[in-house]
Amino acid sequence: MALARPPLLLLVLGLGLAGTQKTLEEVPVQPGFEARKVEGRWLTLRLAASHGNLVSPADPLRLSLHSIRTGAGGDVEFLLLWRGAGVCGGENVTVHPTQLPGQYHGSFEGGSMHVRFVSTDYSNLILHVRFEDEEVTSLWVLLARRKLEDPQWLGKYLGYVEKFHLQEAPVSNVGGQCPPPQ
Repeated sequence: MALARPPLLLLVLGLGLAGTQKTLEEVPVQPGFEARKVEGRWLTLRLAASHGNLVSPADPLRLSLHSIRTGAGGDVEFLLLWRGAGVCGGENVTVHPTQLPGQYHGSFEGGSMHVRFVSTDYSNLILHVRFEDEEVTSLWVLLARRKLEDPQWLGKYLGYVEKFHLQEAPVSNVGGQCPPPQ
């Protein structure tokens, strides 16, 4: 895989691909979502993908979501780390709030992305990211503060995997092994 568009590829691979949904309206959002409560370290427990070639187990590049921060004006920043084939680094990806709670929008060269916090108890989190460039790619990931899978959250996540006809993908948590971006 080429690293031609690192921010997009990092988010796609690090957060997981998904779905056959046609519109964003088919994706739920956490009622009463409070962004500041998702700040901190997260571990990726499960990924699902609609485009398996983007998260292939044979690809040497491994990405992970390290943490989430909130910023000025309600922005949300994801710290993504990657390693593989002699490459190690990090990327901050910032999205901006829309008029709707739990929904964010960002752009990158050649396209845009929409992020939805689908469901959370602030210890577990199901996140959806939709990229729009030459094609539409939807992403799903199950995150937790600890490595243990909660059966209730796993069940919710697997419900989306089934509903949107997704392929599960390999999970990688790079941890703090790479220096964070400046």
